[in-house]
Amino acid sequence: GGSGQVIIETALLTDDEKHRACEAAVDADAAMVKTSTGFADAEPAGATVADVELMAEYLPVKASGGIGDYETAMAMIEAGAERIGASSGLAILDGAPA
Repeated sequence: GGSGQVIIETALLTDDEKHRACEAAVDADAAMVKTSTGFADAEPAGATVADVELMAEYLPVKASGGIGDYETAMAMIEAGAERIGASSGLAILDGAPA
């Protein structure tokens, strides 16, 4: 794979558009796709399990946006995310089982 990361603003796209965006990322030799910038004016604005599952069919996924607790982070990893982008890393770790 390549060395670049492609951000796909999933909250603003249909599933068909998400598939096409992932195909374009593969064609561009991207190393990874990321679910969002976190700035989309949509609900949900960030990562969803369904989007991570869809994107993981193509390339490694960085789930980003709206991941604020341990349960959500684990759901993204279980869906296929290889990385988590979150501004609340300590809160996520605080929620982890001992």
